[in-house]
Amino acid sequence: MRARAVIFDFNGTLSHDEPILLAIFQELFAEYGRPLSAEEYFDELAGLSDPEIVRTWLGADHPAVREVLERRVDRYRELAADGSTVPDEVREAVRYTAERVPVAVVSGAARAEIEPVLEAAGLAGHVRVVIAAEDVPLGKPAPDGYLRALELLDGGIDAADLLVFEDTEAGVAAANRAGMRCIAVLGTLAPARLAAADEIVPALDVGLMERLLD
Repeated sequence: MRARAVIFDFNGTLSHDEPILLAIFQELFAEYGRPLSAEEYFDELAGLSDPEIVRTWLGADHPAVREVLERRVDRYRELAADGSTVPDEVREAVRYTAERVPVAVVSGAARAEIEPVLEAAGLAGHVRVVIAAEDVPLGKPAPDGYLRALELLDGGIDAADLLVFEDTEAGVAAANRAGMRCIAVLGTLAPARLAAADEIVPALDVGLMERLLD
């Protein structure tokens, strides 16, 4: 069944920024005596919303949660706001998709870091809806972000009409719980961890979108 709309995850799917995210969290968490290894990040935290990552690692009641989140956004914008983390083939795929169906972005990151990257990459005008961490009460693997995007896309589109692109277990689970089809894009996780997706692909590019949309 041909998709009537497409939703892209941001971190790791559109923006190939997982090494940057890891480095930022390692830097910040170390300051509070909670060092974080790459294995711990990808096994336990990748795919969760920024607030949930910080609360999980520092503790939900830690007094520095808000400060860490604010510094996390500032640091990310210093390193990625020029759009350089979005590869050319991904930009082309998003533009190709937007010419055919409505496009949304659903992310556990803050709007203040998503929108500058989309703008710098020349994609802001191609994305109809952006759902960020602050827009929903629960992040992935809860389906809240995807269901909110469905509401805002409107146009009589049902959940089963949407096609989601994700790169983490939490993201795939969120799409599944929302009743949407999900394509997992390989990145930092082993294929076995993305097995709940409808399909696993090596990369996001125009050739893939041609196959799925035309």
